[in-house]
Amino acid sequence: MRPSHVLPERPLHRLCPAGSMLRTSTLRLLGHGRKSRVSLLEYCRPRCYSSGPLLARGDARDARAYFTTPIFYVNAAPHIGHLYSALLADALCRYRRLRVPSGAATRFSTGTDEHGLKIQQAAAAAGLAPTELCNRVSAQFQQLFREAGISSTDFIRTTEVRHQIAVQHFWEALKARGLLFKGLYEGWYCASEECFLPEAKVAWQPGPSGDSCPVSLESGHPVSWTKEENYIFRLSQFREPLRRWLRDDPQAITPEPFQRAVLQWLEEELPDLSVSRKSSHLHWGIPVPGDDSQTIYVWLDALVNYLTVIGYPDTEFKSWWPTTCHIIGKDILKFHAIYWPALLLGAGISPPHRIYVHSHWTVCGQKMSKSLGNVVDPRICLERYTVDGFRYFLLRQGVPNWDCDYYDEKVVKLLDSELADALGGLLNRCTANRINPSGTYPAFCTACFPSEPGLVGPSVRAQTEDYALVRAVAILPKQVADHYDNFQIYKALEAVSSCVRQTNSFVQRHAPWKLNWESPVDALWLGTVLHVALECLRVFGTLLQPVTPSLADKLLSRLGVSARERSLGELHFLPRFYGCPCPFEGRRLGPETGLLFPRLDQSRAWQLKAHRT
Repeated sequence: MRPSHVLPERPLHRLCPAGSMLRTSTLRLLGHGRKSRVSLLEYCRPRCYSSGPLLARGDARDARAYFTTPIFYVNAAPHIGHLYSALLADALCRYRRLRVPSGAATRFSTGTDEHGLKIQQAAAAAGLAPTELCNRVSAQFQQLFREAGISSTDFIRTTEVRHQIAVQHFWEALKARGLLFKGLYEGWYCASEECFLPEAKVAWQPGPSGDSCPVSLESGHPVSWTKEENYIFRLSQFREPLRRWLRDDPQAITPEPFQRAVLQWLEEELPDLSVSRKSSHLHWGIPVPGDDSQTIYVWLDALVNYLTVIGYPDTEFKSWWPTTCHIIGKDILKFHAIYWPALLLGAGISPPHRIYVHSHWTVCGQKMSKSLGNVVDPRICLERYTVDGFRYFLLRQGVPNWDCDYYDEKVVKLLDSELADALGGLLNRCTANRINPSGTYPAFCTACFPSEPGLVGPSVRAQTEDYALVRAVAILPKQVADHYDNFQIYKALEAVSSCVRQTNSFVQRHAPWKLNWESPVDALWLGTVLHVALECLRVFGTLLQPVTPSLADKLLSRLGVSARERSLGELHFLPRFYGCPCPFEGRRLGPETGLLFPRLDQSRAWQLKAHRT
């Protein structure tokens, strides 16, 4: 137990030039000017680290938010690219729930896209009915997302009755506005991408027999010239409305390079768009209302899922739309940023609030491909690196602006360094029985760590670097909020990791293991060092909840932080430094639960040794 016979706090004296007084304020210490005075001096009051972009409109407490992933095509098993899309949406959604604890204010949908020519062909090749193939692969996605902790509120399948009702109603809305007409449509059709391509997007390359064959310039997939009578959407009428939408909202598509790419596409004329196929050619889909000879184009069918989930065509959907954030891969940007907003406008519905775009994952510098045999199975990764570990890796290393590379050694190095050693080691140090024998949140001593730097006295032990740490962790929640708002989760994790390193340096600098609770000289400072480090850990645990929910729960439980104290509204860092009471001071820590995150390289070495024996 910590002794009670510690020295009383003594008066502090300022060091300053003769004839003057040194007044270094907490505000200047934290690197803020006069305008920041209220927010920092009131730091211990309830605060909500919310800001605009993730909320479509209104106050954070009242606004609704709706996050979506693409619905994933069931012609093949899920890979890490699918999981990455889902994790990005999951982290955004979980972070939103930290801001607005009312679960009813946030929805999150994912699902599977189960119609189209590719599904029809894949089922035939496998000797299955399309329904059997869809059930099998959709179940794989659902299982993966359960195992990965994806906290969706809805998993939609486009073969559901509710979706067919929504799609056919949407079709009728376009038809009623005179935006659909039947005509002869011809052009290069790519079955793999389920879309028509303009002449400029087609190249001729040698085929297997040596003959020159037409392929998609972007994907390399084969294309064929198709000519048939279809229903056509008057897409050409929406070029200017789309340009106006993007000019009025420069963040509508994020990151900015993708918005720039869409604006560049809109510099050219938009051709009208075929939105159906002959049923004799494509029977696995939703029939055109009133014309069984035609099947609704798979992309129109798939895009309407975002409306189906929130109740369309019933009027309840309007309470969730357009407070919508789509998370998509860059390969489907044109469908979501041109076709989908145009179709919505055509049906009298506003475009989505945000379209967040991410790039792809490569493997050891190569594109993932079944032919190369380098497709990474995400379920194996979740088992090998733990759920929280692999979630952390993908979100820490994934940068939306450009493709990211995966290889096993990178995962092990990152997780061992940042989760096992830096974060786990910090928690172990500060809760170890030798350093914290009472197993409590020790008291903070304002005499040892005054709120104004430059003070001297017999008890003052805080150094310049320590004030830099306080500043860094004090502004960390706002930094993280800004990064989430800008769809830069990797930067949010980078900022947390930087502060974890600073906190480790703080502990290393003051070496609490060299201090003695029995010493009246050491006791107050030892308690203060541990208090500051535990407060930093509490902030880290709170901010990591959207990315590593189980690990964050383990960390916060070890600190004795209850479930109701884990929202951003309750995140009041180091209140004793600001002259406010700390509810954790003197509280017993939670039970010991072992290592926060065991090192992977040691685990692998042990497994290899066990295998050899």
